[in-house]
This record gives sequence, C-alpha cells and structure tokens, in this order.
Amino acid sequence: MTVDNGMTGPATPATPYSCVKIRTGALVFCGEDVALIRRDRPTGSHYTVPGGNVHPGEDLLEALAREMAEELRLELTDATPPELCWIQDQMVTRPGPTPPPRKLHMIFRCHIAPEVRAGLASVEHDELPDGGTELGIVEWVPYGRAEHLPLFPLIGRAVSALASVDASPGNPYLPPITDANYVWK
Repeated sequence: MTVDNGMTGPATPATPYSCVKIRTGALVFCGEDVALIRRDRPTGSHYTVPGGNVHPGEDLLEALAREMAEELRLELTDATPPELCWIQDQMVTRPGPTPPPRKLHMIFRCHIAPEVRAGLASVEHDELPDGGTELGIVEWVPYGRAEHLPLFPLIGRAVSALASVDASPGNPYLPPITDANYVWK
C-alpha cells in the first residue's frame, strides 16, 4: 500500500498508525448486568463491547445508534441517553498486509429495562474482510466480572471499578492500548 504525499515523485509506503479510525461502543446495562459480545476462536474466547467503526461523515451518536441496532437489535430510543464514559487510544501492530490504523475507542454507557432486554439479539454476525461472517454470542455478565474477562478494548478494570452501574466513571482517558499491553489474536 502506498500513500500519495502530495508532492511530485514516487508515492511513499504507508506507515503504521498513519490512518486514524474512530470506534463507538456502548456498555448496555440491565440492572447489574452488562451486554458483551463473546467470540470463540481457536486461540480462545474473547469479549468485545458492542459497537463498531464510525463511517466517514457520520456523527458519533448516529454511528452508535446504527451499531446498537445492527449488533443487539437495540433502538437507542429504548435506552437511557448514551453517556460518554471513556476514551481509549489504540496503536497495536497486527498480522496482515496493510499497516495497522490508530483507533480511538469512544465508550458510552446506557441502561435498559428488563422488557427491552428480553427482545434483544442473542447472537451477532460480524462481517469479515473475505465476505464471510464470524459469530458472536451476546452474553450478559455482572459488570463486576469485567476485569476478569479478556475484554477489548481494555476497559475491564474501569468497568469493574464502578461503585454502581450509574456511578461516575472518573477520568475518561484510559491508558492506551499498545504492543506492550495487548497482542493481536
């Protein structure tokens, strides 16, 4: 892959983290439980916060609403207004031919009633670059267990540290995700 540098002469190779992507995600609480997506792979299970990348020109809350509808079948009008809790910067190398992007994770929180939870999706199909899909299981876990799960982005400790499901999240900027604290699987 090359990048046009706007100057005359040959294009220069793309460098890692030269592209910045924004990902919105939400911790959807129902009582003391939070919805996470579990993906089972040969290397083991891991969990993610429901959400996804913001499309070019898309508003953050529009992206969040689209992702919640796609992954959980949750209309945000059936939840409390999303509250931005944490921001986490990601600069991690990964396998593959394209340079890894830098990614900013914007993690929101909202609450739903049990009757809304009863109508939500129990599985999610994530599109893969090859056109296939990867199955994700929507799992409701007590939020205090989050720090003990292989959760991405790396917000488990911050989630478990909440004094209650609606407590102040504290400092919104979490330590960055780097090769020193995460290995791409």
